[in-house]
Amino acid sequence: MRSSFAKSIYVGAAVLGLAGLSAVTTTTASAKSYATAGSYTALTKGQNVLVNGTHAIYSKPGTVKGAKVVASKKTVAKLAASKKSNDTFYAYGTKTTNRGSVYYKIVTMDKKYRGYIYGGKTAGAFAGGIKTTDTLTTVANPVRTTGYYLKDISKHTLWTAPKNTDIHAKKVSLYGVAKTDPFTVDKAATKTKEGSLYYHVTDSKNSSISGWIYAGKGYDTNKQDLGGLTLSFSDVALTNDNSVTVVYNGTGSKAVFVSTDKDAKAGKLVAKYAKNAAGQTLSEFVKSSAPAGYRVVGAYTNGAQYGNNVYVNVTEAATSKVQLRVDSVENNKVAIAHPLVAGDKLTAKDISSINMNAALLSGDKGTAYTQHELNVIAISLNGQKAKTIEGTVPYYASNGTVYHYEFSLNWRAFASDNRMAQYGDTLVASYKANLVKGAPKTSTYNTDWIA
Repeated sequence: MRSSFAKSIYVGAAVLGLAGLSAVTTTTASAKSYATAGSYTALTKGQNVLVNGTHAIYSKPGTVKGAKVVASKKTVAKLAASKKSNDTFYAYGTKTTNRGSVYYKIVTMDKKYRGYIYGGKTAGAFAGGIKTTDTLTTVANPVRTTGYYLKDISKHTLWTAPKNTDIHAKKVSLYGVAKTDPFTVDKAATKTKEGSLYYHVTDSKNSSISGWIYAGKGYDTNKQDLGGLTLSFSDVALTNDNSVTVVYNGTGSKAVFVSTDKDAKAGKLVAKYAKNAAGQTLSEFVKSSAPAGYRVVGAYTNGAQYGNNVYVNVTEAATSKVQLRVDSVENNKVAIAHPLVAGDKLTAKDISSINMNAALLSGDKGTAYTQHELNVIAISLNGQKAKTIEGTVPYYASNGTVYHYEFSLNWRAFASDNRMAQYGDTLVASYKANLVKGAPKTSTYNTDWIA
């Protein structure tokens, strides 16, 4: 009996001991050490990024107390595999924890998911769960760049950037645009995710109206699928009785003139006064519809008949581009992060407010510029922005003081520097850069609203 009693005490003590140990262990495991995060810092320049599916998205940096899951790792993996541009992310701010982990504030283009994701240990490196991306891929312009019309703006309209490729993309106001306004293509690109084609077009009658529009399969000389664009705007249907096909010799390019003349009939001569719905005569249409890089050598439309072809000779033309470079740098003694040196090219931001194309002339490729033409271009460049171009890029000294450059053209030397230039050559414009204390008055990026 004594033995039995002693045995029961031993077993009971052992059980109590295990229970006590278990209690201690549970208490220790529930105590969790959380990271702390520094203050939010907006990115100077927002960045389009893709998630890679390895990290979830949280309401706060993931290791900070109170962080809630916005998109699980499984959901993020689906977004990473998506072929839709609206599932592309835009990074616009950061927070860094006391453990050195950088978390980026990101949002999808459609604003459905927004939160913080781990981005590695170095701010600006975009590592961890995200990587940088280009939402658009530049492609060659179509052979034909002029004579396009908006088909149906209720289905496809103009955007400042193709929808869901830029967080700031918005519809372009078409107030004052007539349905007969022709548009010109100056850029082409595909959405990186979907591969869908877009053209950047400008109203030929109002250069302030421009934007990106879905272009279907793009221009093709045999069969057209132009999405939101059309080539032969007309209030009347195209028939053999009211149309003339213009063939540009040696280019493989064609264009169709559709007359509004009520007396038009196949085999009948096209009258000089006959016009299309855009108000163009056949001669005017032939010139404006020439393929990119060519100009018409005399629009021989006399004798043109409805229902037949008109064959037009063209010659290769060229429009020069201007390369902007810094010729001298003033007041550059301050030790700043990225100082300019003579010979540097101006950055895209520095020249973002200049429309260079408005200043240039087109002519036969290989023909030399005249002194007068170079003077005209120089004067035009000089007057682009009150004779001074203010850079939009801030530079910082080691003490944190902000500076920016202001650029002024040495326009008197322009004609002399390019005196041997021919159409198609790159013209060089030399600017003087002056380092000015203070932030630039204009900014290319503004992400305050999205934080």
